[in-house]
Amino acid sequence: MATYDSINTQAQGAVRDTNKMIRNTYMLLAMTMVFSTVTAVISMAINPPFIVYLGSIIVSFIMLFVINKKQNTAAALPLTFLFTGLMGFGLGPILNSYLALPNGGQIVATALGMTAVTFFGLTGYVMSSRRDFSFMGGFLAAGSIVLIVAMLAMFILPLFGVDVSGMQLAFSAAVVFLMAGFLLYDTSNIINGTYTNYIMATVGLYLNVYNLFVHLLSLVGAFNDD
Repeated sequence: MATYDSINTQAQGAVRDTNKMIRNTYMLLAMTMVFSTVTAVISMAINPPFIVYLGSIIVSFIMLFVINKKQNTAAALPLTFLFTGLMGFGLGPILNSYLALPNGGQIVATALGMTAVTFFGLTGYVMSSRRDFSFMGGFLAAGSIVLIVAMLAMFILPLFGVDVSGMQLAFSAAVVFLMAGFLLYDTSNIINGTYTNYIMATVGLYLNVYNLFVHLLSLVGAFNDD
Protein backbone atom coordinates (compact mmCIF):
# COMPACT_ATOMS: atom_id res chain seq x y z
CA MET A 1 0.00 0.00 0.00
CA ALA A 2 2.85 2.34 0.89
CA THR A 3 4.48 1.58 -2.46
CA TYR A 4 1.25 2.43 -4.30
CA ASP A 5 0.92 5.72 -2.40
CA SER A 6 4.53 6.58 -3.25
CA ILE A 7 3.99 5.87 -6.94
CA ASN A 8 0.75 7.86 -6.94
CA THR A 9 2.47 10.81 -5.25
CA GLN A 10 5.28 10.71 -7.78
CA ALA A 11 2.78 10.62 -10.65
CA GLN A 12 0.91 13.60 -9.24
CA GLY A 13 4.19 15.46 -8.86
CA ALA A 14 5.12 14.72 -12.47
CA VAL A 15 1.75 16.04 -13.66
CA ARG A 16 2.18 19.23 -11.63
CA ASP A 17 5.67 19.73 -13.03
CA THR A 18 4.43 19.24 -16.60
CA ASN A 19 1.51 21.64 -16.10
CA LYS A 20 3.88 24.23 -14.63
CA MET A 21 6.22 23.72 -17.59
CA ILE A 22 3.34 24.26 -20.06
CA ARG A 23 2.10 27.36 -18.23
CA ASN A 24 5.56 28.95 -17.96
CA THR A 25 6.45 28.18 -21.57
CA TYR A 26 3.36 29.69 -23.16
CA MET A 27 3.31 32.70 -20.82
CA LEU A 28 6.91 33.46 -21.73
CA LEU A 29 6.22 32.84 -25.41
CA ALA A 30 3.37 35.36 -25.33
CA MET A 31 5.55 37.94 -23.60
CA THR A 32 8.46 37.48 -26.02
CA MET A 33 6.08 37.80 -28.98
CA VAL A 34 4.79 41.10 -27.62
CA PHE A 35 8.34 42.30 -26.96
CA SER A 36 9.42 41.31 -30.48
CA THR A 37 6.46 43.21 -31.91
CA VAL A 38 7.55 46.33 -30.03
CA THR A 39 11.16 46.10 -31.25
CA ALA A 40 9.96 45.39 -34.81
CA VAL A 41 7.78 48.53 -34.74
CA ILE A 42 10.74 50.56 -33.43
CA SER A 43 12.93 49.15 -36.20
CA MET A 44 10.30 49.98 -38.82
CA ALA A 45 10.05 53.55 -37.50
CA ILE A 46 13.78 54.30 -37.49
CA ASN A 47 14.49 52.23 -40.63
CA PRO A 48 18.11 51.35 -39.76
CA PRO A 49 20.73 50.78 -42.48
CA PHE A 50 21.24 47.24 -43.74
CA ILE A 51 24.42 46.75 -41.70
CA VAL A 52 22.48 47.32 -38.47
CA TYR A 53 19.83 44.82 -39.54
CA LEU A 54 22.50 42.27 -40.47
CA GLY A 55 24.32 42.85 -37.20
CA SER A 56 21.17 42.27 -35.14
CA ILE A 57 20.54 38.96 -36.90
CA ILE A 58 24.13 37.78 -36.42
CA VAL A 59 24.15 38.75 -32.74
CA SER A 60 20.77 37.07 -32.18
CA PHE A 61 22.08 33.77 -33.53
CA ILE A 62 25.14 34.02 -31.29
CA MET A 63 22.69 34.58 -28.44
CA LEU A 64 21.17 31.15 -29.14
CA PHE A 65 24.37 29.45 -28.03
CA VAL A 66 24.65 31.72 -25.00
CA ILE A 67 21.08 30.98 -23.92
CA ASN A 68 21.66 27.25 -24.33
CA LYS A 69 24.72 27.48 -22.08
CA LYS A 70 22.95 29.65 -19.47
CA GLN A 71 19.54 27.96 -19.64
CA ASN A 72 19.57 26.88 -15.99
CA THR A 73 20.81 30.19 -14.57
CA ALA A 74 19.10 33.44 -13.60
CA ALA A 75 20.56 35.07 -16.71
CA ALA A 76 18.48 32.87 -19.03
CA LEU A 77 15.31 34.95 -18.81
CA PRO A 78 16.80 38.38 -19.66
CA LEU A 79 18.93 36.74 -22.36
CA THR A 80 15.76 35.30 -23.90
CA PHE A 81 14.17 38.74 -24.06
CA LEU A 82 17.37 40.16 -25.54
CA PHE A 83 17.41 37.43 -28.18
CA THR A 84 13.75 37.83 -29.16
CA GLY A 85 14.07 41.61 -29.10
CA LEU A 86 16.95 41.44 -31.57
CA MET A 87 15.01 39.04 -33.78
CA GLY A 88 12.07 41.44 -33.77
CA PHE A 89 14.35 44.36 -34.56
CA GLY A 90 15.76 42.44 -37.52
CA LEU A 91 12.23 41.83 -38.78
CA GLY A 92 11.51 45.57 -39.11
CA PRO A 93 13.28 46.16 -42.47
CA ILE A 94 11.68 43.02 -43.92
CA LEU A 95 8.22 44.30 -42.99
CA ASN A 96 9.02 47.73 -44.41
CA SER A 97 10.02 46.18 -47.74
CA TYR A 98 6.70 44.34 -48.00
CA LEU A 99 4.63 47.28 -46.82
CA ALA A 100 6.15 49.35 -49.62
CA LEU A 101 4.61 46.98 -52.20
CA PRO A 102 1.12 47.36 -53.68
CA ASN A 103 -1.30 45.71 -51.23
CA GLY A 104 1.65 45.45 -48.81
CA GLY A 105 -0.57 45.72 -45.75
CA GLN A 106 -2.76 42.90 -47.04
CA ILE A 107 0.31 40.72 -47.67
CA VAL A 108 1.58 41.18 -44.12
CA ALA A 109 -1.88 40.69 -42.60
CA THR A 110 -2.46 37.53 -44.62
CA ALA A 111 0.89 36.03 -43.62
CA LEU A 112 0.26 36.95 -39.99
CA GLY A 113 -3.21 35.40 -40.06
CA MET A 114 -1.92 32.21 -41.68
CA THR A 115 0.83 32.00 -39.05
CA ALA A 116 -1.68 32.39 -36.22
CA VAL A 117 -4.06 29.79 -37.68
CA THR A 118 -1.21 27.32 -38.17
CA PHE A 119 0.21 27.84 -34.68
CA PHE A 120 -3.08 27.67 -32.78
CA GLY A 121 -4.43 24.89 -34.98
CA LEU A 122 -1.42 22.59 -34.57
CA THR A 123 -0.97 23.46 -30.88
CA GLY A 124 -4.65 22.81 -30.19
CA TYR A 125 -4.53 19.50 -32.06
CA VAL A 126 -1.52 18.21 -30.11
CA MET A 127 -2.90 19.35 -26.76
CA SER A 128 -6.32 17.82 -27.37
CA SER A 129 -5.11 14.57 -28.89
CA ARG A 130 -2.04 14.17 -26.65
CA ARG A 131 -0.35 12.40 -29.55
CA ASP A 132 3.37 11.77 -29.26
CA PHE A 133 5.22 13.30 -32.22
CA SER A 134 8.71 12.59 -30.89
CA PHE A 135 9.17 10.08 -33.72
CA MET A 136 9.51 13.05 -36.09
CA GLY A 137 12.85 14.12 -34.63
CA GLY A 138 15.00 12.29 -37.16
CA PHE A 139 12.97 13.50 -40.15
CA LEU A 140 13.08 17.10 -38.92
CA ALA A 141 16.83 16.95 -38.34
CA ALA A 142 17.38 15.57 -41.85
CA GLY A 143 15.07 18.20 -43.32
CA SER A 144 16.97 20.95 -41.51
CA ILE A 145 20.27 19.74 -42.96
CA VAL A 146 18.81 19.66 -46.48
CA LEU A 147 17.50 23.20 -46.11
CA ILE A 148 20.83 24.48 -44.79
CA VAL A 149 22.54 23.02 -47.86
CA ALA A 150 19.87 24.57 -50.10
CA MET A 151 20.34 27.94 -48.40
CA LEU A 152 24.08 27.83 -49.03
CA ALA A 153 23.40 26.91 -52.66
CA MET A 154 21.14 29.94 -53.03
CA PHE A 155 23.99 32.16 -51.84
CA ILE A 156 26.63 30.56 -54.07
CA LEU A 157 24.78 29.86 -57.33
CA PRO A 158 23.96 33.51 -58.15
CA LEU A 159 27.71 34.20 -58.14
CA PHE A 160 27.88 32.00 -61.24
CA GLY A 161 24.93 33.67 -62.92
CA VAL A 162 22.34 31.05 -61.94
CA ASP A 163 18.77 32.29 -61.40
CA VAL A 164 17.54 30.95 -58.07
CA SER A 165 14.20 32.79 -57.88
CA GLY A 166 12.22 29.57 -58.34
CA MET A 167 14.44 27.82 -55.81
CA GLN A 168 13.76 30.57 -53.27
CA LEU A 169 10.02 29.99 -53.57
CA ALA A 170 10.46 26.23 -53.12
CA PHE A 171 12.77 26.90 -50.18
CA SER A 172 10.19 29.05 -48.41
CA ALA A 173 7.50 26.40 -48.98
CA ALA A 174 9.81 23.73 -47.54
CA VAL A 175 10.56 25.88 -44.48
CA VAL A 176 6.83 26.36 -43.85
CA PHE A 177 6.27 22.59 -43.83
CA LEU A 178 9.37 22.03 -41.69
CA MET A 179 8.28 24.61 -39.11
CA ALA A 180 4.82 23.03 -38.97
CA GLY A 181 6.55 19.74 -38.23
CA PHE A 182 8.67 21.36 -35.53
CA LEU A 183 5.54 22.86 -33.95
CA LEU A 184 4.03 19.38 -33.69
CA TYR A 185 7.29 17.93 -32.38
CA ASP A 186 8.09 20.65 -29.84
CA THR A 187 4.51 20.97 -28.56
CA SER A 188 4.33 17.21 -28.10
CA ASN A 189 7.60 17.19 -26.15
CA ILE A 190 6.37 20.02 -23.95
CA ILE A 191 3.02 18.51 -22.99
CA ASN A 192 4.40 14.98 -22.61
CA GLY A 193 7.14 16.09 -20.24
CA THR A 194 10.12 15.42 -22.51
CA TYR A 195 11.21 19.06 -22.33
CA THR A 196 11.89 20.20 -18.78
CA ASN A 197 13.39 23.66 -19.33
CA TYR A 198 10.78 26.27 -20.21
CA ILE A 199 13.39 28.75 -21.46
CA MET A 200 14.65 26.42 -24.20
CA ALA A 201 11.11 25.28 -24.97
CA THR A 202 10.05 28.90 -25.44
CA VAL A 203 13.03 29.69 -27.66
CA GLY A 204 12.24 26.64 -29.82
CA LEU A 205 8.58 27.61 -30.26
CA TYR A 206 9.52 31.24 -30.88
CA LEU A 207 11.87 30.26 -33.72
CA ASN A 208 9.21 27.98 -35.20
CA VAL A 209 6.66 30.81 -35.29
CA TYR A 210 9.20 33.42 -36.44
CA ASN A 211 10.45 31.33 -39.38
CA LEU A 212 6.92 30.27 -40.25
CA PHE A 213 5.82 33.91 -40.48
CA VAL A 214 8.86 35.09 -42.47
CA HIS A 215 8.51 32.36 -45.08
CA LEU A 216 4.73 32.64 -45.33
CA LEU A 217 5.37 36.32 -45.94
CA SER A 218 7.72 35.37 -48.77
CA LEU A 219 5.17 33.02 -50.32
CA VAL A 220 2.23 35.41 -50.03
CA GLY A 221 4.38 38.22 -51.45
CA ALA A 222 5.45 36.05 -54.39
CA PHE A 223 1.88 35.12 -55.26
CA ASN A 224 0.86 38.75 -54.93
CA ASP A 225 3.47 39.65 -57.57
CA ASP A 226 1.85 37.17 -59.91
